[in-house]
Amino acid sequence: MVKAIVGGYVVPVEGDPIDGGTVLVENGRITAVGTAAEVDVPEDAELVDASGTWVLPGFVDAHTHLGVHEEGEGWAGNDTNEMTDPNGARFRAIDGIDPFEIGFDDALSGGVTSVVIKPGSGNPIGGQTVAVKTWGRTALDMVFDEAVSVKSALGENPKRVYGDKQQTPSTRLGVAAIIREAFTKARNYAAQRDHARAEGKPFDVDLTLETLAKVLDGELYWDQHTHRADDIVTAIRLAEEFGYKLVVNHGTEGHLIADVLAEKDVPVILGPLFTTRSKVELRNRTLRSAGILARAGVKIAITTDHPVVPINFLVYQAALAVKDGLDPETALRALTVNPAAMLSLDDRIGSLKSGLDADIVLWSGDPLDVMNRAMRVFVRGQEVYRFDDTSGEGVVTPRRYAE
Repeated sequence: MVKAIVGGYVVPVEGDPIDGGTVLVENGRITAVGTAAEVDVPEDAELVDASGTWVLPGFVDAHTHLGVHEEGEGWAGNDTNEMTDPNGARFRAIDGIDPFEIGFDDALSGGVTSVVIKPGSGNPIGGQTVAVKTWGRTALDMVFDEAVSVKSALGENPKRVYGDKQQTPSTRLGVAAIIREAFTKARNYAAQRDHARAEGKPFDVDLTLETLAKVLDGELYWDQHTHRADDIVTAIRLAEEFGYKLVVNHGTEGHLIADVLAEKDVPVILGPLFTTRSKVELRNRTLRSAGILARAGVKIAITTDHPVVPINFLVYQAALAVKDGLDPETALRALTVNPAAMLSLDDRIGSLKSGLDADIVLWSGDPLDVMNRAMRVFVRGQEVYRFDDTSGEGVVTPRRYAE
C-alpha cells in the first residue's frame, strides 16, 4: 500500500523546507519528497493529512543503553557492563536488549525512531554496538545494522572499576595500555589468520581479536567514551597509531580543544547535557559546548546517553543548546543526519529522501520549541505512535502478541 503524507510543512533536513509538501511512502521506504505539484500521488494511496504540522525525519540518538539498562529494574535489568574482562570486544549489546522496556515507548513520544545501543563504559573495551528502530516486537524486528562500532572507554570509569578490584587498569596509563595491547594482538592475529587462509590451513577464530581486526580494517567504528580534553587527545593519538575510524562520545571538554577536533576531522556525539557535575571529568560541562564545537567546524550529534537523561528529552537538549548559541539548523542536523552519517547509517536514516526508511514524525510545530510535541510517529511507514488530544497521552501500537 502506498501512503502519502500531505499538506504539512516538510523539513527534509537535507534540503530546503517545503510548505504544503508531500512525502510518498511505499514498502517501508520513502519514494518521493516534494511539493504537491511535484509528487504524483496514486489514486489508491492512503492519505495522511499533515496540515498544521511540521513533518520531519525521525530523530536519531547515536549513544544509548535502551533495552540493556532497563529503568526501574535494578540489577536484574542492567546488562550494560560485563565488568569481568577489561577487553570485552566480543560482547554484543544486541544480546541484552529487551524490546518491551518502557524506554522504547518514551523514545517514540520524543520523536526518536532510531538509536544505537551500546555497552557501558566500565571496561576499556566494552563491546559491540547495534542500530535499532525504537518500535518492534523482537530484536529481530528492530535491528537494521547489527555491526556498527565497538564501544571503548577512557578516563575515570574503567580506572575506578578495575582499581577497586586492585588489578590493571587502575590508572589512565593502564587503560591506554589495555587498548594498545589489544590492537597489537589483533593486528598480529589478522596477519596470522590471513596467512593461514592463503596457505589453506585451519585457523582458530578468536571472537575478541576478530572484532578488533574489523575495527582495524575499517568495518567497524571506534566509539570512544571520553570526557576530559586530555583523554580526548589520548583517543586521537591511539586512533592515529592504529589507523581506525574514531568517533568521540560525550566529549564534555571538547569545546576546550575544538580547533584540534576540527583539524583532525573527528566527530563528536555530545552529551548528555542535562546532568549535574557528578564527577571530576564533568566539571567543565556546559550547554555552550555544542555551539562552540559547531562553529569551529566539528560535526556534532546530541545524545541523552539514556537512561542518564530520558530518551524523550533528546530534543529539549538541542533546544537549550540553541538557547546557548547553537545554530537551529545545526541543532536539527545534530538530531538527524549527523548522528546517522557519523556511523555510516545515513543510507537508511537521518533525512527525508527517496530510498531512505520511512521513519517520519509529525510535530505540532517547530520541535525546537519545547511547547510542541510529536503527534504521530511512523517507523518504516507504519504508524506506531499517536498523541491523543482527548486523554492528553500518547498511544503506542502494542508490541506484544495478541490473539
